[in-house]
Amino acid sequence: MLTVELTEKNFEATIGQGIVLIDWWAEWCGPCRAFAPVFEGAAERNPDIVFAKVDTEAQPGLAGGFGIAAIPTLMVFRDGILLFQRAGALPRAGLDDLIAHVRALDMDEVRRRVAAAEAQSETSE
Repeated sequence: MLTVELTEKNFEATIGQGIVLIDWWAEWCGPCRAFAPVFEGAAERNPDIVFAKVDTEAQPGLAGGFGIAAIPTLMVFRDGILLFQRAGALPRAGLDDLIAHVRALDMDEVRRRVAAAEAQSETSE
C-alpha cells in the first residue's frame, strides 16, 4: 500500500518521519475521491516520502483536534513541523511543486524560525 492510514494512535509517531503528506478525507466527499488518484500518483513518484490519509469520519477526534473544517485538506509535515495546510484539492503540478519546495527547505533555518516565534509568543504572554 502506498499510503498509510493515520489514527490517533499512530499520528504523532508518523509525522516525525521526515516528510509526511496527509490527506484529510471522507468516503462521501466527491472532491476527496477526485484528489485521491493525484495523491496516490505522487506517492508512487516519491517513495521516500510518507503519504498518509486520515478518514475524518473514522477519526473525528483527530480531525477536530486539528480544526479540519473542510475536506479534502492537505497538510505537510517535515521532521514533525507543520509546514503547510490548505483545504481543497491540488492538481498534479501543484502537488509536485509543493513537494519540491518542501524537499528544498533548510530545516535548520525552519527550526530557528519556529524557536524564535515560540520565544516571542512566550514573552508576549
